[in-house]
Amino acid sequence: MRITIVGAGFSGSVLATQLASAEEGAPEICLVGVGETFARGIAYGQARPEHLLNVRAGLLGTHPDGPDDFATWLSLGPRGRDEFLPRVAYGDYLAERLREAHEAAGNLSLIRQEAIAITRVGEGYRVHLDDGGYFASDRVVLALGALPPQRLAGIGPRLAQSPRYIGWPWQDDALERIETDARVLIVGTGLTMADVAATLAARGHRGGLTAISRHGLLPRAHAAVPGAAIELPPSIRQALGGRYLRALLAAVRSLVHVAPDWRSVVDGLRPHTQAFWRSLPDAQRARFLRHLRSHWEVARHRIAPRVAEVIEGLQASGQLQVRAARLLRAGLRAQGAEVLLRGRGEEQADVAQYDYVIRATGLDTDIVRTTHPLVSHLLESGLLAADPHGLGVEVGDDLQVRDRHGAPVRGLYCLGPLLRGHLWEITAVPELRTAAAALATTLRAGTSSSQRRHGLARELLLSAGL
Repeated sequence: MRITIVGAGFSGSVLATQLASAEEGAPEICLVGVGETFARGIAYGQARPEHLLNVRAGLLGTHPDGPDDFATWLSLGPRGRDEFLPRVAYGDYLAERLREAHEAAGNLSLIRQEAIAITRVGEGYRVHLDDGGYFASDRVVLALGALPPQRLAGIGPRLAQSPRYIGWPWQDDALERIETDARVLIVGTGLTMADVAATLAARGHRGGLTAISRHGLLPRAHAAVPGAAIELPPSIRQALGGRYLRALLAAVRSLVHVAPDWRSVVDGLRPHTQAFWRSLPDAQRARFLRHLRSHWEVARHRIAPRVAEVIEGLQASGQLQVRAARLLRAGLRAQGAEVLLRGRGEEQADVAQYDYVIRATGLDTDIVRTTHPLVSHLLESGLLAADPHGLGVEVGDDLQVRDRHGAPVRGLYCLGPLLRGHLWEITAVPELRTAAAALATTLRAGTSSSQRRHGLARELLLSAGL
């Protein structure tokens, strides 16, 4: 029995580590991923020293049963466990844990290549690699992380091909090429924007920075000292079971007014978010995405206090302007990029000149519009179905993907941010490691059942003299 995990970022490497085994008869595990970010993924493999983790070090172990493993690996004391450390250190930790599993287990193979196609062959699959080779697999897990960023709407074709447009700020040292006095437009005001601003500040950037998004909301900061957990009152619990956003929102607003810290309310909701999301009908999900998504994400996905201080300093000095606005059009001109922006609630659009336009709109999980070769291939072949809200792929409760007709695709699973349509809260380490552990249990159980079936078939053949 062979299980192939496609994608060697956090989700893929953690799942491979959990399935690694030295036991005789354990299924063969193949981890396939791009070499440059193998085990680390883009989030931790392309991070810079100024990019800090958004979760305290004491909560970042790769297994639900050992949330303090990362802090123990670094030999951190009580104070260090509450710190927000550089993401590069976490990438080293993930790579080390995978290396240890690979050396200790006899069933784990590491393939540093890109999987470009997966085809169904009988009850199994054939995995095609970018060097032209392929191999067979009984089970496949898609652990692809977020998809490649798409070109922003409104970006003209000449600007899109110019160095003046940076579609992915961490590729090929793109930010290093920006002159320190350049005028920069950053499209997006979330976590990616915070990283971009922190990098530019670390490089001594002096030019003006403008960040725009639909609501113009910035990520909120973590408290310097972690707050105590909050017990959700009956009003919240009743609203969570009622499948109505309006009732939950009213209950949360009431609680925030009396809670010592609003963060404790958001964190108290976290264990219930996935179940509540799964209970919502499509119309309620669409309403949340249209009206509440931005407000939830800035409160839920917070930044480290030190990063918040950098952003606040840039704003206080006037170097960083944050606007609730939409980019209507951007074209290449001799002096840089000419951009047409319309402020939220305004009828009149205004024209501005920038030297660079940077896309910093965060995670992309829309499999219909993606340029990702493997995802596009699977979608065209009918083995994947898109979430109706552009949040990833359709899956069942066992994380087995659904095909274009809504039927489960036996032996093909998904893990990571492409599960947002099913679980919503599935982009941070605590939820990802829990999902990986649950899927590992499912795969081991399926392997045992398969082995029993093959054993029974073998006994029948032997008893028949074949």
